[in-house]
Amino acid sequence: MRTIFMAMLSSLRKVSRMDDFILRAIAAGVGVALVAAPLGAFVVWRRMAYFGDTLAHSALLGLALGFLLDVNPTLAILVVAVCIALLLLLLQSRRMLASDTLLGILAHSTLSVGLVVMAFQDSARVDLIGYLFGDILAVSADDLWWIWGGGVAVLAALAAIWQPLLSLTVHEELAQVEGVPVPVVRLAFVLMIAIVIAIAMKIVGVLLITSMMIIPAAAARRFSQTPEQMALAAALIGVLAVAVGLAASWYWDTPAGPSIVVSAALLFSLSQLFSAAR
Repeated sequence: MRTIFMAMLSSLRKVSRMDDFILRAIAAGVGVALVAAPLGAFVVWRRMAYFGDTLAHSALLGLALGFLLDVNPTLAILVVAVCIALLLLLLQSRRMLASDTLLGILAHSTLSVGLVVMAFQDSARVDLIGYLFGDILAVSADDLWWIWGGGVAVLAALAAIWQPLLSLTVHEELAQVEGVPVPVVRLAFVLMIAIVIAIAMKIVGVLLITSMMIIPAAAARRFSQTPEQMALAAALIGVLAVAVGLAASWYWDTPAGPSIVVSAALLFSLSQLFSAAR
């Protein structure tokens, strides 16, 4: 009888621990979706998907430097992403090469340098797949502070520059004539993308971060008549993708990060079918 009781108690403890990490995963995924999707609406409008990919690839370099220097990985990713964003703006302003060429060079260079640096660190090799494709089930309480703290800051900044950024997106030259500080707004927007990438890396990984910004926003485009509606719909679709992806990962034992992205892609496909049928 005592043996049965101890086995039941052990099972209850396992369920409790399981519930804790599932709740943390849901909280992390929802936090990322709520901030990434509205920001992704501007990424879609401004056709900056490749820009986001470049910053996402640089995140692996930040992670490698974080391990090398023994500093907080999220902080290291954020610093490197911001530096790469500033470098991209500087190079684009000088027009030394075409923008897509610069983005391609920096994207693949930073990703490759990050992989090479991590190859010399035995402690990081085991988790490389997790960093590339995300490991939302391993999110800690400290990660939640970064995700929700950074997410609230980005949403507040996005709300503050919403109208100037919208004017800049519609017509840059006209916005400049109307007094919009174009370089400042552009810099703020790029820095917000860098922050979102830094806090989202553990959720869907380096190779899938940009998809969480682009796919929900693209799906929401079919149901929206105003920019505000599209941002809100994108956030809701992103949250739904997180819920469906985590459920699929739980029942079918699939990787959580890719499952979330697949769910977002399915929601996008359904939005296209619904729009075509209507």
